[in-house]
Amino acid sequence: MSAGTFRNGEIVKIRESNELVTVLKSHYVKNMKKYSYVVNKYPSTFFFEEELIKHEA
Repeated sequence: MSAGTFRNGEIVKIRESNELVTVLKSHYVKNMKKYSYVVNKYPSTFFFEEELIKHEA
């Protein structure tokens, strides 16, 4: 399976809080046709692509 917009281990920002987090894993949600991501600071929830932003180092 190809990865979505973000790779595992990539540092990204949560759009709403501007908080830096690391992507732990991604999962393609077939019926919604988009990826969801689990991040290190909130492992019990998930975020969709539109809720995250690439972090420019």
